[in-house]
Amino acid sequence: MPIYFIADLHLSEGRPDLLALFLQFLQGRALRSEAVYILGDLFDFWIGDDEHSELIDTVAQALRQVSSSGVRCYFVHGNRDFLIGRKFAEKCGMTLLPEYHTLDLFGTKALICHGDTLCIDDIRYQQFRRKVHQKWRQRLFLCLPLSWRLHIARKIRSVSKQDKQHKSAEIMDVNPEFTAATVRQYGVPLLIHGHTHREAVHRENGWTRIVLGDWKSDYASILKYDKNGFEFVGR
Repeated sequence: MPIYFIADLHLSEGRPDLLALFLQFLQGRALRSEAVYILGDLFDFWIGDDEHSELIDTVAQALRQVSSSGVRCYFVHGNRDFLIGRKFAEKCGMTLLPEYHTLDLFGTKALICHGDTLCIDDIRYQQFRRKVHQKWRQRLFLCLPLSWRLHIARKIRSVSKQDKQHKSAEIMDVNPEFTAATVRQYGVPLLIHGHTHREAVHRENGWTRIVLGDWKSDYASILKYDKNGFEFVGR
């Protein structure tokens, strides 16, 4: 059976179309697979496992149905939902993976990650990332009331949108040299990541980089990998 990779759905209460696409995937292709890997930014933002909403409950229930059927579900944190913890993962039946993870894909060794760590030319973002990934900051944030966390998250999201308007496409993409060095470090011929929202297959010097795209109302970027190779199967 195939293995599927997805990323950058950015689910939110305001995008029921994306939720419908995700549920369609979980109730269809995902149930006929060996495993599903979600490479970050499943949600548009995440303020803690103690948050409850119809969206969150629906997603958790749908993922639990897939994992309960015997399909292995894995999650790599994104830049929007890096605070997803073990409590929510257990509710979904998902296994949390580190920011870089290697796996065997039908005889091919592959490296997977969200992709934001490869965008080292975006200096301001990398500085921000280092701060918010400090464990003491995360613990402090999660101690705040939910309403405070929601306000902070929305403010950060607004600043991020404004900041992106002044950044070039090159700065927000992966750094080629750093990415190649990372691939050599892990000794793999294949890298799969998301984050940049630029669905593509890049044939590099001796290795391949597959980029997952973001999800839109009329298209779900879904990478299928089986014994015959890989292909994007989103509609």
